[in-house]
Amino acid sequence: MHILFLSHYFPPEVNAPASRTYEHCKQWVEDGHRVTVVTCAPNHPRGEVYEGYKNHLYSTEEIDGVKVVRLWTYVTANEGFLKRTINYVSYMIAVIMAVPFLERIDVVISTSPQFFNGLAGYFVSRLKRVPWILEIRDLWPESILAVGAITNKTVIRGLERLEMFAYRKADRIVPVTDAFASYMVGKGIDPGKIEVIKNGVDLSFYEVRAKDAALLSELGIEGKFIVSYFGTHGMAHHLETILEAAELLRDRDDIVFLLVGDGAERKRIQQMRDDKNLDNVIMLGQQSKQKMPAMWAISDVSLVLLKKMDLFKTVIPSKIFESMAMKKPILIGVEGESRQIIEEARAGLAIEPENSRELADAVLKLAASPQLCEELGNSGREYATANFDRRILARRYSDLITTMVNGGCESCSAASKQ
Repeated sequence: MHILFLSHYFPPEVNAPASRTYEHCKQWVEDGHRVTVVTCAPNHPRGEVYEGYKNHLYSTEEIDGVKVVRLWTYVTANEGFLKRTINYVSYMIAVIMAVPFLERIDVVISTSPQFFNGLAGYFVSRLKRVPWILEIRDLWPESILAVGAITNKTVIRGLERLEMFAYRKADRIVPVTDAFASYMVGKGIDPGKIEVIKNGVDLSFYEVRAKDAALLSELGIEGKFIVSYFGTHGMAHHLETILEAAELLRDRDDIVFLLVGDGAERKRIQQMRDDKNLDNVIMLGQQSKQKMPAMWAISDVSLVLLKKMDLFKTVIPSKIFESMAMKKPILIGVEGESRQIIEEARAGLAIEPENSRELADAVLKLAASPQLCEELGNSGREYATANFDRRILARRYSDLITTMVNGGCESCSAASKQ
């Protein structure tokens, strides 16, 4: 079976969608399938093409058996609505124009957001006459409306119509949370075409290891209790909560906050840290994926934070599973499905989103109890192994694809004739 996967992000980019797509595709190749990924020149989040790559019209490479086709797109930083929209639309157009040059395929999967990436799957499925799976990693446009990125009502209505068009036309929809599935059913989408496949973790990559003494020395944090936030520094994350908690704990010389990543809000957060003279907050830029297990290993606690909004009750940040795999207790400042997972797994402590006092108190509680940290970490690893092994989830996904390709999807047959 030949699977075509459309993804705006792919390694060497290190964000959650790149990791999810890569780990699924790699497993499918190991299980005997052919996989082609159509993506862009790696440039996220700064809008700067990575060293060793060019923003060519069309180029190919192979990564762990996966054929990777990179197309020219308008490259821009992950900030600013208009430029990013041009970036996303240019990808969709490039994919459509590349269809004649792509080999015969059995199924196309497109992942959203970005939403125009998702819509590209519709056009490819019609041109190639194959079934289309639409993967939903975030509700869009709801997620960008929630952070105030769009306010024009005409634009909003147009985007909502595109959303419903995609849901109706997809042969299967694969959301990453149960809440997303419920949302779609509430919009009138047939539950029979929805299959939830949650995010997970590569347990062989994120293996427990000892703290790297050289890394601790390099960062100047030997002997400290390290509270870490890894990931996007974006509008949705309200990272000022960390700075406010650090300010409350500035007299605790044994506690340090480590922020690793990049995003639209990083400069503002860094300036806020400097204005507050917070010597107990270390900020590093985006690191390669190969360095991240060592970063996780030196951490004592991980932070998973989002703004206090109803929409974010539906999401499950993928860093939860990496933290569990590395046996790091989680301080979860997210309500809804994410919090339920942490509480069911007994993998951490929950705080109210945006509540810096609760965050500071929870850090103090864990810093005072190595035994509690160990118990939460062990429980998290066990739960992740049982429920979120990426290899098992990838095989569930491929079973769905195989069923569709072998004729188990009536709407797929109808679509191929349109």
